[in-house]
Amino acid sequence: MVYGMQLPIQSQSTIYAEPWEASASAADLAEVARAADRAGFGYLATCDHVAIPRRLAGPMSTVWYDPVATLSFLAGITERVRLLSHVAILGLRHPLLSAKQYATLDHLSGGRLILGVGAGHVQEEFEVLGVDFARRGAVLDETLDALRAALGPEEYPRFEGELFSFKDLGQLPRPAQARIPVWVGGSSPAAVRRAAVRGDGWLPQGDPRDELPARIARIKELRAAAGVEGPIEFGAITEALYVGEPGWDTGRRTLTGKAEALAESLRAYKALGVDQIQVRFRSRDRAELTDQITAFGAEVGPLLND
Repeated sequence: MVYGMQLPIQSQSTIYAEPWEASASAADLAEVARAADRAGFGYLATCDHVAIPRRLAGPMSTVWYDPVATLSFLAGITERVRLLSHVAILGLRHPLLSAKQYATLDHLSGGRLILGVGAGHVQEEFEVLGVDFARRGAVLDETLDALRAALGPEEYPRFEGELFSFKDLGQLPRPAQARIPVWVGGSSPAAVRRAAVRGDGWLPQGDPRDELPARIARIKELRAAAGVEGPIEFGAITEALYVGEPGWDTGRRTLTGKAEALAESLRAYKALGVDQIQVRFRSRDRAELTDQITAFGAEVGPLLND
């Protein structure tokens, strides 16, 4: 079972950001990423929002780094860890623009991109960019179909759809990967169907453990009905973690304790049908977070597949 993490600092919603992140720097972000790379994490993830309206700025904040710029920065300072957009709101951009950005990122990183996608939920963000918010699901579906062509091996990709069409327009460099994995984020019925029909992976939106088996079974059912072949990776976002005894209040829902106890709890995800887990650590500063990442990689990670 692979483990990855959403990076701190690059998005600072009050739902999950720690207080120290507000004054953190690019150097802090870089050190966290390097620590995860050294610790054997499967992927690092970044979020995507173009602009946050005032009505949502309180809970969401306005700190949302651009995913392509951030993942490109991380590609240059890490060696092995994969680079995940969790999630890119592709409907805000023309598919050829997204193809140029993400193909270049995959090329420069040596084929480490995982393209995580989602429909989006901030109406003003769509309106200011001239995209129909009410049709965002349909826009994303066609965008994904167009991207399959645009991120393929052809220098001059072709696509003909209702919203987008292109041919005789060349784009180099091509991605390093023959097929960039697309992981669909979200737990709504539309997102589940999209993952089944168009995805190589599924990223649930914080579903409780007991709801995962039914959703995984539904995706498999829809995938079979649509005649889609090939494997699909199922993910889960774990509870907040702290390796060891924290000595401070990490919240009642945080899993704490020795490596063996944490690994036993997290192995239960595999029994539910999960292939990869996204972990998050409680911390009071960068040093504590990098210590947690290092401890998890050294002590917990090796026990996840026992």
